[in-house]
Amino acid sequence: MSNMKQREHHEIPCSLNIEVDTISNLPGHIVDKILSHLPLRDAVRISILSTKWRYRWVTLPYLVFDNHSVLVSSQDQTLTKNKLVSIVDHVLLLHNGPIHKFKLSHKDLQGVSDIDRWILYLSRGSVKDFILEIWKGHRYKLPSSIYSCQKLVHLELFNCLLKPPPLFNGFKSLKSLDLQHITMDQLAFEHMISSFPLLERLTLMNFDGFALLNIHAPNLLFFDVGGVFEDVSFQDTLHLAVVSIGLYVNSGIERNLAFGSTGNLIKFFACLPHIQRLEVQSFFLKYLAAGIIPGKLPSPCLELSFLSIRINFNDMEENLAALCLLRSSPNLQELELLARPEEQVTARMASNISDIFQNFPFNQLRLIKIVGISGIRQELSFINFLLANTPVLERMTVKPSSVDSGWDLVKELLRFRRASMFAEIIYLDP
Repeated sequence: MSNMKQREHHEIPCSLNIEVDTISNLPGHIVDKILSHLPLRDAVRISILSTKWRYRWVTLPYLVFDNHSVLVSSQDQTLTKNKLVSIVDHVLLLHNGPIHKFKLSHKDLQGVSDIDRWILYLSRGSVKDFILEIWKGHRYKLPSSIYSCQKLVHLELFNCLLKPPPLFNGFKSLKSLDLQHITMDQLAFEHMISSFPLLERLTLMNFDGFALLNIHAPNLLFFDVGGVFEDVSFQDTLHLAVVSIGLYVNSGIERNLAFGSTGNLIKFFACLPHIQRLEVQSFFLKYLAAGIIPGKLPSPCLELSFLSIRINFNDMEENLAALCLLRSSPNLQELELLARPEEQVTARMASNISDIFQNFPFNQLRLIKIVGISGIRQELSFINFLLANTPVLERMTVKPSSVDSGWDLVKELLRFRRASMFAEIIYLDP
C-alpha cells in the first residue's frame, strides 16, 4: 500500500510538468491576427487569458472606435461624450507602435475639438487607413493636420467640412476615397482629386458647395456618386470600369443645351472607353437624354457587360437614350430596368418602341430584370421589344409595383413572342 501511494505521489507532479499552455505559446503573429479580428474592448478583455498577451493589445496597428467596439450607454450627452473621449485618449496614451488604421464612427460622438488632437497625433505617424464618421451635429471642419498624413491609402469621411490649405499637393499614395455629406468648394475639390495620382476608387454622396462635378483621375477604376449635381464630366479617366451615378433631384437637368451640341450621351461616354458595369440611377437618364440622342454612340461600349437603368417609360427621350445605350453595348450580358413613375405626364409621351427600332438583336444578352412596372402600354412595348430581340436570353424576371394588375400582366407576358426558345419568364410578387 505504501509503495502504491509513493508511486501516485510521483505521478502527479510528472503530469503537471508536461502540461503545455497552448494559448501562451501561440506565435506572436497568430496572436496579433486573432486580436485584430476582435472589437477593441474584446481584445483588451481577452488579454487576461495569458500573461504573454497582457499588453499585446497596445501594439495593435488597427484601432476602431465604433458602437460595436466601444459601449457607452447614458442619457446624458455630456457624460457620453466625456466617456468616449476618455476611452480614445486612454488607448492612444498606452499605445505602442505604428497605427495603420484609425476608425472613429460612434453614433453618440459629435464633432468635438478632441478629434483635432487625435488627428494631429496620427499625422505624426504612418496611418494608412483613416475613417471618420460624425453622426450628430453640424459639419465637422477637418484640421489642417489631416493633410499631413502623406501615407494615406484609404480615406473615408462623413459629415465633414473640407478646406485644404493652398499648399496642399495631395496624398500621393491614396487609392480609395469615400466622401459623404461633405461641404467643399468646387475648385478645391477639383484640385484635390487631380492631385491623387494613384486614386482607383472614388465615392461621392450628398455634396454641398457646388453643382458641376468634374473628375480628373487617370487611374480611376471605380466611381460611385449621388447628389444634386447639374453636370457630370470626366477627364482622362480611360481606365474607369465601374460607374454608378444617381441625380437625386430633377432640377437643372433639363436645362436647354446650345444649338448644335452633341448632347450629354456622347459627352458622357467620350472618356469611358473601357466601362464594364454601369448603373444609371435616380434622374440621371433624364440628364443623359438632354440634347441630341444618337441611335448609337460614336464609339461602342465593347466591354460593358452589366447595365442598370432607372427609367420613366412614359418619357420618349428617356426611352431613346436607353435604347441608344443598348444598341451601343454589343457584349451586354445582363440588363436591369427599374421603373421610375412620374406624377406629372411629360410633354412628349413615348410611342411604341418596336415601331422605332425593329429587328435589332442583342446577341449576348442573357439575363433581364424589370422592377416596379404597372403594366402600362409603354412598359409592355419595351418588354415585347426586348423579348423579340434577345436570341440567347435565358431568363427575364419581372416584378410589378403592386398586385393590382398582376394577373393581366402575366397574361400579356405569356402572349409575347420570344426570340429565344430557351427564355424563361419569372414573375415575382411585389
